[in-house]
Amino acid sequence: MFRLQSTVALIAVAAGLLLGGTAIVAQTPVLNVPSAAEASPAFNPERATDAYLALVPPEQRAKSDAYFEGSNWLQLWSSLYTVLMLGLLLAFGWSSRMRDLARRLTHRRPLQTLIYWVLFVLYVSVVSFPLTVYSGFYREHQYGLATQTFWPWLSEQLIGLCVLLVLGGLGMIMLYAVLRRVGSAWWLWATAVVVVFQVFGAMIAPVFIAPLFNSYTPLTDSRVREPILRMARANGIAVDAVYVVDQSRQTTRVSANVSGLLGTTRISLNDNLLRRASLEEIEMVMGHEMGHYVLNHVITNLVEVSVLMAMGLALSARAFDWFRQRRPRWGIESSADIAGLPLLVALLTLYFLVVTPLTNTITRTSEYEADLFGLNVSRQPDGLANVTLKLGEYRKLSPGPIEEFMFFDHPSGRTRIVTAMRWKGEALEAGRSTR
Repeated sequence: MFRLQSTVALIAVAAGLLLGGTAIVAQTPVLNVPSAAEASPAFNPERATDAYLALVPPEQRAKSDAYFEGSNWLQLWSSLYTVLMLGLLLAFGWSSRMRDLARRLTHRRPLQTLIYWVLFVLYVSVVSFPLTVYSGFYREHQYGLATQTFWPWLSEQLIGLCVLLVLGGLGMIMLYAVLRRVGSAWWLWATAVVVVFQVFGAMIAPVFIAPLFNSYTPLTDSRVREPILRMARANGIAVDAVYVVDQSRQTTRVSANVSGLLGTTRISLNDNLLRRASLEEIEMVMGHEMGHYVLNHVITNLVEVSVLMAMGLALSARAFDWFRQRRPRWGIESSADIAGLPLLVALLTLYFLVVTPLTNTITRTSEYEADLFGLNVSRQPDGLANVTLKLGEYRKLSPGPIEEFMFFDHPSGRTRIVTAMRWKGEALEAGRSTR
C-alpha cells in the first residue's frame, strides 16, 4: 500500500531518548585529507573534489552504484506490486466483504473503520512479506549494510506493524469521520487530516516510538558532546544533552538527527558515527542536522509535500469517482466508504511514483541548505567531504545531472564534496585577504 513500508521504516529509525550513559570509543578516527585538498595558495576546489573521490576504490564505487540503481528499480516494482495487490482486493470483492464483516460485528462507525483497517493492514503485510524480506533484510545483508539476524529483524517488523495498526487506525478513524461529513471537496479535508496527523507523529516519535526499537543513552564524552552543545546553544536550540542510539545492532550506516516539535526536541547520533567518524566529521554532521531544525525544514517540507498531497488527492478524487461508477461490482458506495481505501491508496501510489522527481527535489534542496548551514557553523569542509564518502557506501557518488534530478533525494556525493571544497577555497581566500 501507499508508503506503508516507508512508514514502518521511518518509525523504526526515528529519534529517541533515555537510559544510562554512552562514551565514545577510545580510538577516534583521524580526518583523512588528500594532499590535493590540503590548504595551500594553489588550492583548487575541483582538484580537491577529484582527489577525495579518488580515495574510493573502483570496486567499492561499482558496488554502491549497483545498490543505488537497484533501489530505484525496487521502488518502481514495489509501487506496481502495491497497485496489483490492492487491485486484487477490489477485483475479487474482498474489500467490500471486509467492510460488510465490520458492519456485522458492530454498529459503531469508528469501530467499523478500525476493524477494516486491521484486516487491510494484515492483508497488505502478508501479501507483501516476501518483498519486504528481500528489500529490508536479504538485500541489505547482500550489500553489507545490515548487522541484524533474521529473528530480531522480524521482531522489529512486528513492533512496527503494531504501531502502524494503532496509530494508523486512529488516523483512519479521524479521516473517515471527516469524510462522512463533507461533500465533493473531501480531498481538501483529507489533506488537512493528513497534515494534522503528520504533525502529531513528529511530536510523539522521539519520545514514545523510537525507544521501542533502540536504546538512547546520554553521550558522556565531553570531546564530542561539548562542541555539539555549543553549536546548539549558539543557534537557539534549547537542549542540554546529546543522545546516542545503538543502531549498530541493525545497520552499518552512520546517521544523526535533531528531531521533535513543541518541546520534544532531541539531538541524537548513532554509535556507528561515533565509532567510524573523526571529531571533524561528527561536528559537521551535527551542524547539518541543526540546520534542518533552525531552518524549519520540517515545517517547510510539510507545507510543500502537503501541496503535492492536495494535488494528488484532487486528481485521485476524480479518478476515484470514475472507477466507482464504472466498477459497481467493487461495492464502493461513496468517497466516505472505507471499502474504497484500496482504490484511493492505489491511485496515490501511482501519483507519488510519477511525482518522485518533485518530492526528491524538495528533500534534496533542504539537504543542500543544511550542508551550507553545517559548513558555516562547524567550519569543517573536510569533515563533510569525509563523511560523504561514508554515505557513498550506498549512494551513487557521481551521477549525471538528469539522474541526480530524477532519483536523488540528497545532493550527490560529488555535489556535496564540491560544495565543501568551494566553501574551503573561499574561506582560505578570505583568510589571505585579511592578513
